This record gives sequence, structure tokens and C-alpha cells, in this order.
Amino acid sequence: MSDCLFCKMANGAIPVTKVYEDDLLFAIEDINPVAPVHILIIPKQHLVNSLELAAENDQLIGSVYRVAATLARERGVADAGFRVVNNNNAGAGQSVFHIHFHLLGGRNFAWPPG
Repeated sequence: MSDCLFCKMANGAIPVTKVYEDDLLFAIEDINPVAPVHILIIPKQHLVNSLELAAENDQLIGSVYRVAATLARERGVADAGFRVVNNNNAGAGQSVFHIHFHLLGGRNFAWPPG
């Protein structure tokens, strides 16, 4: 999608420092972190949010969680605990309408979130 911020990052039109990248996705530090570890895991394929997922995206979503676990271990938050958050639509806090996941760690989190 030509006007999508994350698509531009994925294709190199907007340069970013990637902390992870493979054929399916990339990861960057969040520019407005809400936790000591706050990494965005972004599929390269443009999907607005999880409402557009189909069976053919199962490998992609599995990759998101595998990469989240790897990054949590690398950043030293795996044992203490971390969250992977996906917001869907504005009412849930989605501000960039390209599916992405927040890896959060390094502090205690309350339940319920919100």
C-alpha cells in the first residue's frame, strides 16, 4: 500500500533501524515506548489488522510469536515475563492500520490491561 507507514519501512522508502528481519516480518524499537522493552513486530505483508487474517497467514502469525520469544530472550525479559499485544481498530488503540504486534517487557503489568 503506497501511503502506509509500515509498508514504506518494509520496502526501504523510510529508513529505520531494524532489530530483526526475515522474509516475512521485521522488528523495530517503538518510538514511544511504554515499557523498558517495547519492540514492534511488523509483518511485511499489508494487512489492516487481525480481522483480515486468513488460513494462509497461519505461518506468518506463528513467526510473529516465535520472533517475539527470541527477542524477549535476547532482551533479558523472557524469564520475568513479557506481553505480545495486537490492537485492532481505533477503539482498541490501533493508530497505524497495518497489522503489527507490540512486544512489551521489563516491568510489571497490571491485569486487566487498559
